[in-house]
Amino acid sequence: MLLMTTALLAGLAATGSAAHAGECPADKIKAGVREKVDVKAVGVTDVTLGAIDLEKQPANIKDRELRFRKLTIAPGGIVPWHSHDDRPALIFVQQGEIYEYASNCAEPILHKAGDIRPEVFGTSHWWKNDGKETVILYVGDVRKDPNDHNM
Repeated sequence: MLLMTTALLAGLAATGSAAHAGECPADKIKAGVREKVDVKAVGVTDVTLGAIDLEKQPANIKDRELRFRKLTIAPGGIVPWHSHDDRPALIFVQQGEIYEYASNCAEPILHKAGDIRPEVFGTSHWWKNDGKETVILYVGDVRKDPNDHNM
């Protein structure tokens, strides 16, 4: 785990500093503008690199785990629709470019290597790699249900 954290921090340092991800243009933001779509995961590998039971830590947050994952999305790959209403997350785009289709943005949002995307209450979306390069995302999230296999 320490090695992965060190590698992530080194990647951030190499880009100069953590950048904010592409954002929805102000004139395109509107709640519920994109409805849930039934797309299945395609070309996605999701590996949990580590997890901590937060109830067993001094924070004592019952029924929550902090986890750190690596998602690899092949060209043409899709991360299916999911919500962050109960699972805040930070996503770091380590490699490639990927489009996010968010419920509160009328157009796709492009995320590039070096971007960090906060995912919080009110965020529902799906992602697609339309490029020719494999996309690598590192994800830190706080999950309530360890049996919930949604992205």
